[in-house]
Amino acid sequence: MDTEAQPTERDRSSHPDSSGAEGRSRSAFTARVAEWLPGGRITLTVLVCLAFLLLLNAFVVQPFEIPSGSMEQRLRIGDRVLVNKLAYRFGAQPRRGDVVVFDGTGYFGDADYIKRVAGVGGDHVVCCDKEGRIEVNGRAVDETAFLYPGDSASSVPFDVVVPAGRLFVLGDHRSDSSDSRDHLGSPGGGMVPVGDVIGRADWIVWPYDHWTRLTRPSAYARVPAAPAGDAHG
Repeated sequence: MDTEAQPTERDRSSHPDSSGAEGRSRSAFTARVAEWLPGGRITLTVLVCLAFLLLLNAFVVQPFEIPSGSMEQRLRIGDRVLVNKLAYRFGAQPRRGDVVVFDGTGYFGDADYIKRVAGVGGDHVVCCDKEGRIEVNGRAVDETAFLYPGDSASSVPFDVVVPAGRLFVLGDHRSDSSDSRDHLGSPGGGMVPVGDVIGRADWIVWPYDHWTRLTRPSAYARVPAAPAGDAHG
């Protein structure tokens, strides 16, 4: 004979499902909030979606509209890009060739800007070599893959060492870009503090026929690291 006690219906009902009670409680709370709001559940759904989008925009990804032709021909006026705001969190740093959006207040102008990183802290950036190319840490950079057709690497010669914690940035449309070259004599020497970088532009999402991923050019990926001790604050 099976002597193990079998739970009766009363035994089972004496231990209510706590997860079900919590679910009913949440549903009741949602219903009360919806009753309080004009428009009921539709308004509540809209507010939740807006809150989610605000959090997404604040911490993860942010849309940015291209305001000028300084990054043509890849980025055209009116294009929308998605800026990855997590790209340089958790210890990661901007790399040469990245397209970044940064706050230019105080040294570029009271606005956000989008440019390509040509040099990071410690880099020796020179223009131009005998073939009209930029050199970074002694290596020539072939920019033909993204430089605006007909533009030279720079009509303004420069020879700079990028301070630690800063970036030397250039527009792809050099003849129509106000960038680090134009602010060499300004406070900060035209270098962008890494802390003012909002994020990395990863995708063109509008218009649809221009949808594409923005990748780091191999020409910059081949640049050697700066010699130790070249960076200075």
